[in-house]
Amino acid sequence: MDARLEDACEKIKDVARQRGRVLVAYSGGVDSGLVAKIIYDAIGDSSLAVLADTESLSRWELREAKAQAEEIGIPLRIVFVSELASVKYRQNPSNRCYFCRAGLATVLREIAERERYQVIADGIHTSDLGDDRPGIQAMNEAGVWHPLLEMGLAKPDVRAIAKSFGLSFHDKPSNACLSSRIPHGTPITVDLLRTVEAAEDYLRERGFRQVRVRHHGPTARIEVPPEEIPKLQAIHREIEGILRTFGYRETVIDPAGYRARA
Repeated sequence: MDARLEDACEKIKDVARQRGRVLVAYSGGVDSGLVAKIIYDAIGDSSLAVLADTESLSRWELREAKAQAEEIGIPLRIVFVSELASVKYRQNPSNRCYFCRAGLATVLREIAERERYQVIADGIHTSDLGDDRPGIQAMNEAGVWHPLLEMGLAKPDVRAIAKSFGLSFHDKPSNACLSSRIPHGTPITVDLLRTVEAAEDYLRERGFRQVRVRHHGPTARIEVPPEEIPKLQAIHREIEGILRTFGYRETVIDPAGYRARA
């Protein structure tokens, strides 16, 4: 790790020590995982990672998040937050993430105020700023601290620091909630989320580490990294048969491959 990144880590630790007690909005991704690691190294059990278990969080993500928190050492609390309790979220508008994060921020603030945590930190960094991210707006409105962003760190920096710390998840593929597989304007339901989750679980079992099953009514549109498309094409007919049991009449392989989106 170069001197710039070391200095950034030390500055984050200094701020954490000044705050005294820090609550980390933790998702199990490499970004919030790194923040949890740095803060825990600075203040130990005066830090707390809080993971929101929502309808759109897949069960494998929950399992991995638990294991990663144990690896970091930070105390972890899992709280259920119902995204679908929000009518606006269920309607799935283009700013759906705002309602998710606003609800999460309310829960985190309640914990912080009740248990005297001076600040809430998250894993937002400079690479997150290029897209329309209504979720960031909600966290800004809640006064959440963005230590990685404050230090000018981007995604490659996050991975480099996590690797230098020996974190096993430093190269974990980016992921988004299951609701992101559903086109804006299509109402989100628990049944729909479980269908998408089951389809993606099957594909992960077939060896695809980064996969998206985009829901388009009766059609499932599958995205994997471009280099893995030939592997997917080779078993397309088999996959189509399995996904038909989940309710998809047609399965299409996206020729452009996986790409991040809201």
